[in-house]
Amino acid sequence: MNIPVILTLPDKRLRRAAKPVTAFDAGLQGMFQMLDNTMRSGPGGVGIAAPQLAINRRMLVVDCTLARHQCRNQGLLYMANPEIIEFSQEKVLGREGCLSVPEWVGVVARARSIRVRYQDVTGAVQELDSSGFEARVIQHEIDHLDGVLFIDRVLSTGDLVRRMAKS
Repeated sequence: MNIPVILTLPDKRLRRAAKPVTAFDAGLQGMFQMLDNTMRSGPGGVGIAAPQLAINRRMLVVDCTLARHQCRNQGLLYMANPEIIEFSQEKVLGREGCLSVPEWVGVVARARSIRVRYQDVTGAVQELDSSGFEARVIQHEIDHLDGVLFIDRVLSTGDLVRRMAKS
């Protein structure tokens, strides 16, 4: 099995907004499987979005059972055209890294919990509620579909000090 190369900065394709998935066929299942295999081949990968493999489609794979720390989660998720339809106002700080920005980590504020609407591999519309680490991963991967990287959301030292003072 050939593992595709994951795009890394400064590749401009990481900054494009991905196009919706419109064909729900065997080819889509194959692309999801390729994303899944690639995610699992990387160190510590728990999520990957199609644009990271130069596939300009709104699709992502998340599996937080692969996380180094225990978390409550849904298991393996193949999501086409995901959108966050609800999110908590409460933000949590956490360190993030990315397969497309190797050797960099930063503190990012994300919604503690989200509700996501997406299509599964058959095109059926699904909704799920997610919280904690899994919600963070889904938000991170949806950002990729919009051409946004975690480094665009990293908090400055001043932001961190102000947030810590409020808690």
